[in-house]
Amino acid sequence: MPQPVNAELGQVSELLMLLASIAYVVAFVFFVLDLVKSSKTISAVESRLASEQAASARTLAHVGGRDPGSTAARPAAPVTADDSMDYGSGARRGSARIAVALTVLAALIHGAAVVSRAFAAHRVPWGNMYEFCTTGAFLVAVIFLITLTRKDLRFIGSFVVGLVVIMLCAATVGFPTPVSRLIPALQSYWLVVHVSIAVASSALFTITFAMSVLQLLQTSREAKLLAGKTDTARFLRLVPSALSLENLSYRLNAIAFIGWTFTLIAGAIWAEQAWGRYWGWDTKEVWTFVIWTVYAGYLHARATRGWTGTRAAWLSIVGYLCIVFNFTIVNMYFSGLHSYAGV
Repeated sequence: MPQPVNAELGQVSELLMLLASIAYVVAFVFFVLDLVKSSKTISAVESRLASEQAASARTLAHVGGRDPGSTAARPAAPVTADDSMDYGSGARRGSARIAVALTVLAALIHGAAVVSRAFAAHRVPWGNMYEFCTTGAFLVAVIFLITLTRKDLRFIGSFVVGLVVIMLCAATVGFPTPVSRLIPALQSYWLVVHVSIAVASSALFTITFAMSVLQLLQTSREAKLLAGKTDTARFLRLVPSALSLENLSYRLNAIAFIGWTFTLIAGAIWAEQAWGRYWGWDTKEVWTFVIWTVYAGYLHARATRGWTGTRAAWLSIVGYLCIVFNFTIVNMYFSGLHSYAGV
C-alpha cells in the first residue's frame, strides 16, 4: 500500500525554498556589486598608470637618457579572469567572495528543500512543473559552483544566479503545486532516468545561455573598441574575450547535448512501455526533438561549417529559448499524452 504524503514536511520544503530564494537574491546583489566595484577599480588603476606614464615621459624629455619604465614598479591592474578563465593573482574582490559564499549557503538550503520535498512525497522530486523547475534551478547552482572550483567564472555569477532566482519565482508564483503522489503513468523507474538527465542537461544549457549572451555583449564591445569608440560597457572588462566565451560555451553545449540525446532515447523507451509505441508525434515529443535538432545544428555548424562568433551564440540562445518554450508553453497550452506534466 502506498505511503501517504507528508504535508507538514512539504510545508517545510516550501519554507526552505523561500529562504534559499532570499539567499540567492542577496548573492545576486553582491555579484552585481563585484562587477561595479571591479570595473571602477580597473578604471582608477588605468587612469593612475596613464598619469604616471605621462609624468615619466615629461621627466624623460627634460632630463633625458633614462627609461621611465625602469623607475619604481608600477601597480598592475587587478586581474580577474584571463582568456583561459583561470584564477588570477590580482585583487581579492571581496564582494565576489561574499557572493560565492552566499551562493553556497543558498544551494545548501535549496538542496535541503528539494530533498525534503522528495521525502514528503516518497518519490523523486521532479514529477510536475514546480518540482522540475526547483530541481533544475538547484542543479544550475550546483554545476556553477562546481565549475568555480576549476575556472574563474564569477563574472557570470550575476547572470546565472539571476536565472536561478527567476526559475524559483516561476515555480513559486506560476506553478505552485502541493506535494502529492504521482499519477500512474509517471510511476516508473524511467521517470528517474529520463527526467533526471533532462534536468541536468537543461541546467548546463542554462549556463551556456548566460555565456552566449555575454559573448554577444563582449563582441559588440570589442567591435566598438576596434573602431575607436568609447567603452560604454566597462563591466565587461572583467569578462574574457568573446572567443574564449564561445569556446567554453561550445564545450559545455557538447556535454549537455549528449545528455539531451539520452533524454530523447530514454523518453522513447519509456513511451513504448507506457503507450506501446516509441514515437507518436505528441507535441512534447516533437519539441524535445526540435531542441535536439537545434543543438545538433549548432554543434555541426560550428565544428564543420565555420559558424563561429555571433552566429554560433545566437544558435545557442535559440536552442535555450526552445527549451523554455517546451517547458512553459507546450506544457500549459498544448494538449497531448504529456499534459499530465502541466502542474
